[in-house]
Amino acid sequence: MQINLSNLGKRYNYEWIFRNLTYTFESGTSYAILGHNGSGKSTLLTVISGHNLHSEGEINYKTGGKDIPVEKIYSSLSLTAPYLELVEEFSLLEMIGFHTRFKPLRQNLTALELIDRMGLQKSKHKFVKDFSSGMKQRLKLGLAIYSQSELLLLDEPTTNLDQEGVAWYQEHVAQNRSNRLIIVGSNILHEYSFCDQHLRISDYHVVPTAKRKL
Repeated sequence: MQINLSNLGKRYNYEWIFRNLTYTFESGTSYAILGHNGSGKSTLLTVISGHNLHSEGEINYKTGGKDIPVEKIYSSLSLTAPYLELVEEFSLLEMIGFHTRFKPLRQNLTALELIDRMGLQKSKHKFVKDFSSGMKQRLKLGLAIYSQSELLLLDEPTTNLDQEGVAWYQEHVAQNRSNRLIIVGSNILHEYSFCDQHLRISDYHVVPTAKRKL
């Protein structure tokens, strides 16, 4: 997969979050979008995912040399982010079953095999609403990392994870990098230490014009 951004910009009301962003993401490479909290990392990821419309410029997706319409890109990506919610009324097995109706798992994994890889064997019949925040995050990551998708978007991926959970994330994302385009939005080194390329969103901020003195 290849994603081309050309003079891309996004604003809310009169405030530009980023502007004049030209960049190419290519499969087989992992990228980190870096910046302080509130700098626009999550906004850029939602634009790339097609969940958020850009304000100017162009974004194009290609796979196998063929263009992918933005309204179809969802079928080629998996995404995890703190603001995404799980269906808490489902048990863990039901949640995975629901997810895989729309997005099959990599390596032909079964639901039980995925549960084993997530280290949640004792919770397969437990309702998601009764999970701890760390268990919910591990579930979000497991569904995203192990979905059959060419594009993996990870926004603040270790939110709510303890040291053991961070090590789990690093291990499993490393095992599932091949033949994928991975983009991580983060300002924490252990979340993006494996990334080959870095894009600093602050390089595309608009500097306000100083007001003219009367």
